[in-house]
Amino acid sequence: MEKRARITVICGHYGCGKTNLALNLALEAAGEGEKVTVADLDIVNPYFRSSEYGGLLEERGVKLIAPVFAGTTLDTPTLPPELYSIFEPESGRVFIDAGGDDAGVTALGGLHDLLREAGYEMLYVINRYRVLSQTPQEAAALLGEIETASRLKATALVNNSHLGVETKLETLVSALDFAQETAKLTGLPLLYSTAPDFALEPGEVLPQGFHKIKRYVKFMWE
Repeated sequence: MEKRARITVICGHYGCGKTNLALNLALEAAGEGEKVTVADLDIVNPYFRSSEYGGLLEERGVKLIAPVFAGTTLDTPTLPPELYSIFEPESGRVFIDAGGDDAGVTALGGLHDLLREAGYEMLYVINRYRVLSQTPQEAAALLGEIETASRLKATALVNNSHLGVETKLETLVSALDFAQETAKLTGLPLLYSTAPDFALEPGEVLPQGFHKIKRYVKFMWE
């Protein structure tokens, strides 16, 4: 089995579900006994960010590094000194919750040399049901913008196509062709597709290639 990179960057379009996936991956790793750090590098969106769930992460023993530029639109944000601790082995498994689109991943550009030296995997999260990324061509083009802004290359796709609380098994299955075509266009492997824990009715069975996740991130009005 191929050894996992210690540092995982999670990127994608606004609202694709990056933060919820980052929380799931971090808490799963912590549940397996690993030392885990989450770095919230969203420099644009003041909502749906990992730092909004600091209490949950702390309860599970996960360290959170939150930015001092949260909620700003700075083009060249100053990275908090604590962030550089992720390159020390003592930080354990690291999950970086990057901002959305090319603007949101700007902060990663300042870390690209260190990330390349340390070794990383970058998961590009796609969601067929989000505006501006509903076709494989749109999703592939958006990835190009993200890679240019971050000066990093994605290593795999995660299909996180969902409709929030309206998600059903049919919702998930209907997005598989989209995910597979996006993988072909980008030349990246499709790591897996996600399935929210509430999406299945009793007796329904997921096809192969799905990974169940919990819904931690909720809308402001919920």
